[in-house]
Amino acid sequence: MSLINTELKPFTAQAFKQGKFFEVSDQDLRGNWSVVFFYPADFTFVCPTELEDLADHYDEFRELGVEIYAVSTDTHFAHKAWHDTSEAIGKIQYTMIGDPTHTITNNFENLREGEGVADRATFVIDPDGVIQAMEVTAEGIGRDAADLLRKVKAAQYVRNHPGEVCPAKWKEGEQTLEPSLDLVGKI
Repeated sequence: MSLINTELKPFTAQAFKQGKFFEVSDQDLRGNWSVVFFYPADFTFVCPTELEDLADHYDEFRELGVEIYAVSTDTHFAHKAWHDTSEAIGKIQYTMIGDPTHTITNNFENLREGEGVADRATFVIDPDGVIQAMEVTAEGIGRDAADLLRKVKAAQYVRNHPGEVCPAKWKEGEQTLEPSLDLVGKI
């Protein structure tokens, strides 16, 4: 079942960001754009490359009013230890949420059964707490923050321009489409 156009489910969890532990909940994701970025585990191989890529693009996300929440089933303590010992993870300035109870991972239907870890999945959430985009990849397939930025920009554009849609490979400033009977069979 797709989670597109569904609303966030309630959660509360412990998180780590910039040397501090704090509580985060689904309410923190409302009111602005959010990206929930699930990854299987701390101290692994593909995960740090993805999280570092997000860290390298974090300012661009912030300019769009987007907050990043990285989530794994590790604890917030493990996130801090990884942050303190890895050069790549040490770059992270966004929130890293611990989900050892699997509440958030289950809310997003993203728990890898029998393994206790999250699948590699990304969710773009609008200010109303509604999921507008999602992507799930296999264990060995890393994601690209630049493409995620493009998807966020498209989701924001569509929200701000009712009646318009973004075609394949759309980039900010390019032409959009206005679905109508006149376009049927002409694209």
